[in-house]
Amino acid sequence: MSPEAALALLAEPTRLRLLSAVVLGATTLPEAAAAAGTTPREAAAALRRLRAGGLVTETDGRLTADSGRFREVLRSNRTRHEPEHHGYADERVETLLRTFVRDGRLLALPAQWSRRRVVLQHLTHRTFAEGASYDERTVNEKLEHWCEGGGTDHVTVRRYLVDLCLLGREAGRYWLRTDIQPAL
Repeated sequence: MSPEAALALLAEPTRLRLLSAVVLGATTLPEAAAAAGTTPREAAAALRRLRAGGLVTETDGRLTADSGRFREVLRSNRTRHEPEHHGYADERVETLLRTFVRDGRLLALPAQWSRRRVVLQHLTHRTFAEGASYDERTVNEKLEHWCEGGGTDHVTVRRYLVDLCLLGREAGRYWLRTDIQPAL
C-alpha cells in the first residue's frame, strides 16, 4: 500500500473516527461504533475497508489497530534522495548549507557568526548580480523568496547582509559588495 492509498483510506471521516476509536481501545464493533458516533452498520462497512487496507485486524472477534502497518507503508515508499549540492568544493561548506538551505529556501540562520556569514554569502551571491543596483522593494522581494516558510524574516536577513558588508547600501539603493573577499 502506498502512503497515498493509506491517506485516501483515512480521508473518509467515518473510517478515520473508527480507526481512532480502535487505537484508543475499542475492541468490538459495537464499542468502536459508539466511540466513533456512528451506527453499527456504517461502522461495519468502514471497518471492512480498514481491514482490507491492513490498518485494522480482527482476531477472535477483537479489533486492533496495526501501527506496524503505518511504519511499513512509510518505509517501503521512502526514497533516498541525493544530498543537495550547492556547488562548493569544500564539504564543510556543503554540509553547513545542507543544514540551513534547502531547495532554494533559508530554513534558519546559524547562531555562530562565522557560519551565519557563510550561509548569508551563499544567499547573497545566488541572489544579487555583480554591478547591479537594487531598490529596497526589489531586495525585499528577493529575500522574501529565500525566507518563505523558514524561521527568519527577510528584514532581519537584509539587515545582516548590510551589517556583514555583503550588500552595500546608500540613498535607498543596494548592491553586491565586491570589495570584500568572500570566505566561501
